[in-house]
Amino acid sequence: MKDYVIITDSTVDLPLDIIEKINIGIIPMAFDMENITYTHYPDEREMTSHEFYERLKNGDTSVTTQINYFTYRECFEKLLKEGKDILYIAFSSGLSGTYNNSQLVIQDLKEEYPERKIISVDSLSASVGEGLLVYNAVMKKEEGLAIEELVKWIEEHRNNTCHWFTVEDLHHLKRGGRISSVEAIIGTTLKIKPVLSVDYEGKLVNVSKVRGDKKSLEKLLDKMLEDGANLKEQTIIIGHADSLERAEYLANIIREKELVKDIIISTIGPIIGTHTGQGMIGLTFMGNKNLK
Repeated sequence: MKDYVIITDSTVDLPLDIIEKINIGIIPMAFDMENITYTHYPDEREMTSHEFYERLKNGDTSVTTQINYFTYRECFEKLLKEGKDILYIAFSSGLSGTYNNSQLVIQDLKEEYPERKIISVDSLSASVGEGLLVYNAVMKKEEGLAIEELVKWIEEHRNNTCHWFTVEDLHHLKRGGRISSVEAIIGTTLKIKPVLSVDYEGKLVNVSKVRGDKKSLEKLLDKMLEDGANLKEQTIIIGHADSLERAEYLANIIREKELVKDIIISTIGPIIGTHTGQGMIGLTFMGNKNLK
């Protein structure tokens, strides 16, 4: 079996120690904040997530950009020249054009490196949901799956990656067109929290609403208990947008009940954070996707 590497992008929102442990490559993505472009690397060398969220709270605005043709080409070609095949697991095509951009590059590189395999697969996932899919894909690779077998596994299981999110700051959902201005005002006043997920097309959907922060976290837990499959054998991921205390609160409940095998707690980086704002909590696990 030829050696191949797994590559993904910085929307994966996995901790640096996990990225290094499972040995995956990360293509960094960029964001513009107050007319300055920053690149988000796993080690946060240009701006930490904490600084990013502090600036958002102070009124700065952020806009994300897609990975372009030349960035993809530079990353992929380096590995191809080293004689490695590539499996790229892309940010959801329902939320970004990055997957389609990667396909254009791959088409060109296949002609230039016909002896190599280079495959891009649409994760239909985002943030820690994408992170969990990538994490589980690496576990399958370590079991001995060839690149084509792993692509098939991802395509069969990507819609079993269940994402559940709740946010603190409704302004960013309003800015992205997820809720109306009236809904944002009423929700903020009455402390109504939206509960969101990612659908079968990899798009963000507003599923329900609850009142109060504790209720919103309980809703995430309820969804895991309802829809999770073989939870005691799973590693799950809890992501937070500069809200570690709330993430730990949720994790401790899960640990006390001994519901899962392991929990990874991770920070939501600036790429996803641009669209959710500070305070988002995400819970992701494998199971039956039930958007009710």
